[in-house]
Amino acid sequence: MILTSLARYYRRLAAETDITGNPKVPPYGFSEEKIGWILVLDADGKLIDVVPHLTADKKPQPKLMSVPRPEKKSVNISPNFLWGNTQYVLGVTKKEAKDNSRTTQCFESFKQYHLDLLQQETDEGLQALYRFLRQWQPENFTDSPCSPEMLDANVVFKLDGSSGYIHQREAAQTLWAGCLKNDEAEQGVCLISGEEAPIVRLHPSIKGIFGGQSSGGSIISFNKESFASFGKEQGANAPVSEAAAFAYTTALNYLLCRENGHCLSIGDTSTVFWAEAADVQQAAAAEDFFADTLTPPDDEQEAQKILDILEQIAKGRPLREIAPKLSDDTKFYILGLAPNAARISIRFWLDTTFGQLAVNLAQHWQDLALEPRAWKTPPSLWRLLLQTAVLGKSENISPVLAGEMTRAVIGGTPYPLSLLAQLIARIRADGDANGLRVDMIKAVLQRRFRKGFIHEEVAMSLDSESRNQAYLLGRLFAVLERIQYQALGELNAGISDRYYGSASAVPFSVFPHLLSGAKHHLSRLRKDKGGMAVNLDKDLGAIIELLPETFPRHLNIEEQGRFAIGYYHQKQSYFAKKESAETSAN
Repeated sequence: MILTSLARYYRRLAAETDITGNPKVPPYGFSEEKIGWILVLDADGKLIDVVPHLTADKKPQPKLMSVPRPEKKSVNISPNFLWGNTQYVLGVTKKEAKDNSRTTQCFESFKQYHLDLLQQETDEGLQALYRFLRQWQPENFTDSPCSPEMLDANVVFKLDGSSGYIHQREAAQTLWAGCLKNDEAEQGVCLISGEEAPIVRLHPSIKGIFGGQSSGGSIISFNKESFASFGKEQGANAPVSEAAAFAYTTALNYLLCRENGHCLSIGDTSTVFWAEAADVQQAAAAEDFFADTLTPPDDEQEAQKILDILEQIAKGRPLREIAPKLSDDTKFYILGLAPNAARISIRFWLDTTFGQLAVNLAQHWQDLALEPRAWKTPPSLWRLLLQTAVLGKSENISPVLAGEMTRAVIGGTPYPLSLLAQLIARIRADGDANGLRVDMIKAVLQRRFRKGFIHEEVAMSLDSESRNQAYLLGRLFAVLERIQYQALGELNAGISDRYYGSASAVPFSVFPHLLSGAKHHLSRLRKDKGGMAVNLDKDLGAIIELLPETFPRHLNIEEQGRFAIGYYHQKQSYFAKKESAETSAN
């Protein structure tokens, strides 16, 4: 299913062109590779110039170019057709080694491979390359137009006075098509196309996975006997034709290229997405909307537009009425990939309609909704996950948790309980029950309520009528904290710093002591701020009246979540009153 969808997407991309008028993806047998320099040859094969093929950034980088697909290498020596790095093409490298035997072997393999292929060719460009290889020696590098900056970069060839590159010439294309025919390839029925075709032995590399190897990895590979069946080797264990393997890997490499806007990094997972619709514009609109939902734009007005659409979807309004460019029937695919040495792990896969996906995304924001709102622009999934990390550092985000949370957001499934546990652990560790953390706690509990796992809904704003003990205890703790602050001012370590963790887990052992201290604080407060003392004493009494005679001995993980929500609601109510009073005075 995954490979078939990617192969279909490749056919769509092959029919489209980019802003330069070129196809978005290379044809069969070619690949988009980073090329840093162009070697210009004259008709006699002499190197007369080198031209950089670099970006115009402060730190120039090689630009992508469509070239004959590279050979799959690990430690083996295998040259590419009409291009390669300087170790292969020129016999020079900046890598320090005890001897240059490998560099010599790489250069000789590239040289002999092309001398054998090109000796009968009559094309002027191919003959120039043939002559160049016969006369070039690695020692010539220092006396030629070459620059030390070229070392280890990929290079291609160009015939002086002609347009295009040598590998783009018609004779080169014909020669390469003949090289692609593999008479030794095993014939079989392709799992993707269902047709009889040559079966690929080693699948092309997939590059661009966040945290993966620079040389790329594979989704399908068999490198141990335990993975093989019935005496088959490598790709024959999961037969995919050479053309289909090229199609799905090319499409995936296109999606993983960040410049194309189809990839998001969530934890250690590279999340790619694409759509299938009646026309290209409709598919692009769905893809853009999904990207903006998971990573909202910084502009507050644009982010609010996205949120407004999601809120309308959550209320049941048809998508075509809210956003005419979007269609419920658009097919939508989301694939999460994570590095695993030379292999690539599939973290999650979603094959759905855009209408259902939009409902799932709208439900995510509805579950997160809490008053007062903790953000001006909707937080991205990445920003939410940072709240679970020690010291708020991205490298401390659990990759498993990131994958499970993403799956819950896009699939509409319950959020993992590990998310709730991690959030509560962070609040207990640093005492910061901030809005984003409480938003996520509320989302976990609210979704569990909707799925029938718990039987009490979670309030969006302060619920003074709630009889839930954990929620009341959270409110009570916020009142006690407020009393201490008004009586003593800012302290190095208030009760939230010292007692939040134990109060939310074992209330019986903490609250009697805190209530005793509150009496002294209120007594002191009555001398300086009588009206404030009366109001806080009323809040204290109203909450205690709803609680049982004895405090519970412990609260489970879900009750600790409600404690955090009650604490946040009550604490924010005091800020709301203060802002309201200041507004009235003004």
